[in-house]
Amino acid sequence: MSDRAPITQALAAFIAAYGPDRLPEPVMSYMRTLVQDGIGVLYAATHASVTAQTGICDFVEEIAGPGKATLIGRGRTVDPVSAALANGTLGYAADYEPHHPEAILHPIAVMIPTALALCETQGRSGGDALAAIALGCEITYRISMAMNPRALYARGFHPSAIAGSFGATAASAYLLGLDTEQTVRALGLAGLQTSGLLAWQDDPREDARPFQMGLAARNGVMAAMLAKRGFGGPDRIFDGGHVVLDAYTAVADPAPLTDQLGTVWDGVMELAIKPYASVSFLHPALDALVGLLDEHALTSQQIDKIALRFAEAGAHCVDDNPLKGHSAQYILPVRAAMGRLSYLDLFIDRRETEPEVARLAASAEVIRDTGAFNDAFPEFYMGEVILTLTDGRRLSATSKVARGYPEQPLSQDELDRKFAEVTGTVCSRDRQNALYKAARDLHVAPDVLALTRLLALAPDA
Repeated sequence: MSDRAPITQALAAFIAAYGPDRLPEPVMSYMRTLVQDGIGVLYAATHASVTAQTGICDFVEEIAGPGKATLIGRGRTVDPVSAALANGTLGYAADYEPHHPEAILHPIAVMIPTALALCETQGRSGGDALAAIALGCEITYRISMAMNPRALYARGFHPSAIAGSFGATAASAYLLGLDTEQTVRALGLAGLQTSGLLAWQDDPREDARPFQMGLAARNGVMAAMLAKRGFGGPDRIFDGGHVVLDAYTAVADPAPLTDQLGTVWDGVMELAIKPYASVSFLHPALDALVGLLDEHALTSQQIDKIALRFAEAGAHCVDDNPLKGHSAQYILPVRAAMGRLSYLDLFIDRRETEPEVARLAASAEVIRDTGAFNDAFPEFYMGEVILTLTDGRRLSATSKVARGYPEQPLSQDELDRKFAEVTGTVCSRDRQNALYKAARDLHVAPDVLALTRLLALAPDA
């Protein structure tokens, strides 16, 4: 190990020696569940209402080079860098994919497109794809925790995009068979490309938001491919000189990068599966809202006002955000008035088509908490929902951990219903069943082609 760069070398050596046999069985088992969920959401993003899909895939079709990597929903293959950019954008477009609450991450959205692009290019197996996704998620998590996700948010940075570039690089390095020295350079090249401002919150089309996951996937694939070709890069990105950790926060701590590396897989095992299509900050509040509606047999017409108490540190993300999927004043009224929440509600403004949604949205407010709720963030996205009823009653409920977290996992029946719901918006029942089977059996597939051939098909719903 180099005295000049012990942390960078340790990470690179772990990635270079990595293989499916290094992954404990519980981690691989949960990874299969996470990936199946992520694949359903990824394909749902081919819906015509998802403008990010239209824009990025049209662009890639115009400029991409030849290759073996599937462009999802477009019936053609392109070079892996372009495929990672487009498909990574689709991965986060529906805002319904697994996420890491504490590290404020969406690594599945980045890693599935990364792994599929390179597995197709390299002829790797479905098991290799799952192993790469797990590695990418773990490295992404460790980078975010080292940088401190709360501090990143406070400075206006998006942890998923910044840390995700390194995770995608790790997954790519494994699939391309990079040695330790090549992986060191790949990580350095990833560091040069890290980017991700929360300024996407000012794009109401919701194109810029998922674009950042596409950039992370693209960055990782490109960094690893360049390093394999001998391209030079910084050799101590986590150790000295202009250290990437210090570039983004003033409270970085490198310890999480290597602490129990290969033994503890919190970057995978702490991922949560979304029961709602919205920013994950609102999921505990949605659980609280649904609980109040069910417990008191309420209709939306009985509600005069909706209020949400939420942490000051994260409230800027949910308080009247221009993005519908990130606005408490939109998401809570949609669920209350319509009795459900679809990912399509992020792209079709229900305030314009549903008077009851518009009425409740006008009444809704976010109360910014500087006490216990703020102290718990981001480890917990605590939310207190307060309903003022038309008869004068005031009801409230608080949720700390949402359904879908590892502590409160969704049942297999709930997971299956979610997969059917999202894929049913874009494809026929027969294709749904085929996609479900290909995703379910990916771990034993000799390659990823059965899956990617289905993902290549244009929507037929």
